[in-house]
Amino acid sequence: MKRHHLLATAAVVALAGTLTACGGGSGSGDASSGGAAVDAKTATSAEAFGSLDKLIEAAKAEKELNVVALPDDWANYGAIKKGFEEKYGITVNSDIPDASSADEIKAAKDQAGTDTAPDVFDLGAAVTLANTDMFAPYKVTTWADIPEGNKESTGLWVNDYTGIMSIGYDSEKVPEPKALNDLLGADYKGKVAINGDPTQAGAAFAAVGNISVANGGSVDDFGPGVDFMQKLKDAGNFMTVDPTPGTIASGETPVVFDWSYNNVAAAKDKPSFKTTVLPGKAYVSFYNQAINKGAPHPAAARLWQEYLFSDEGQKLFLQGNAVPVRADALKKSGAVTEAELNAVTFGTTSADWVSPTSEQTDKANTLLKERWSALTK
Repeated sequence: MKRHHLLATAAVVALAGTLTACGGGSGSGDASSGGAAVDAKTATSAEAFGSLDKLIEAAKAEKELNVVALPDDWANYGAIKKGFEEKYGITVNSDIPDASSADEIKAAKDQAGTDTAPDVFDLGAAVTLANTDMFAPYKVTTWADIPEGNKESTGLWVNDYTGIMSIGYDSEKVPEPKALNDLLGADYKGKVAINGDPTQAGAAFAAVGNISVANGGSVDDFGPGVDFMQKLKDAGNFMTVDPTPGTIASGETPVVFDWSYNNVAAAKDKPSFKTTVLPGKAYVSFYNQAINKGAPHPAAARLWQEYLFSDEGQKLFLQGNAVPVRADALKKSGAVTEAELNAVTFGTTSADWVSPTSEQTDKANTLLKERWSALTK
């Protein structure tokens, strides 16, 4: 469950209408397209292969796909990986599932030029924007359905899903928090955790942003979020244990700030674990999909993108209690219902959502690097 964070800016506005209205196994990268050689490493669309069917053919020839930092219980990635394997007969090698966005980039750098390097990334905003030189541009066949605010213009990165920052709580151990200041009370002594280090993990970054908004701050100023975390620490209520499904199931982390889809998923092994969203503005942030430009399986990497942004892949995110980026198109086509979308937004609408711009993200990261280490000493 220790995962990342992403950019939403115009994405929130774009979704307003939704919620209201032939490469070898070694990665040679050569594929056949109408008799002409195609370098899968530089292909920017399925058309470069001649067709989506030709891309599928090239990807199947590579036989494998390497993914990193994709826990099975995160936004339904277990079912997504299984679905991809069954649909295309391509083995998905899933490495360090509980890693952060920063760890993903490190893995790509450390394993560059090997068959085990990550083929694709699922990253938070700060890490994405700092590493665009590592990505290969690619536009999926459903590109037109993805709002402009949810994608880099050449396809270097594309938003795939989001959640609502929420509080998960063990209803057998603590009362439901109705307001942020409730967490300072004796009922929550040594019980409140966030999902990782906010300077490294996007879910933790978003937690501090959400707390800031609820504590009189904004996405332009994460200071009140850090201030509240200091109060939480001083009260003896903040625990530095990184929550996982195991720590939640065992009761070690009874109160967790995390994405709604993670907290809901945790109830599978802990029925008493409930999810709530604090009243007021709700923090929302999309994650980014990107292709490693040094992917050892470049055709499979591109097919993975096609799968994630297809109706099938997007609906799997929805089934994992995440809001898919193509929600508007899915609703318009009848592939999903408004009721299904409302179920994953916890009563919020796009009018309630806030998310930092790239500039605000940079500003927040600078502040967190200056102040967070002192708080956790």
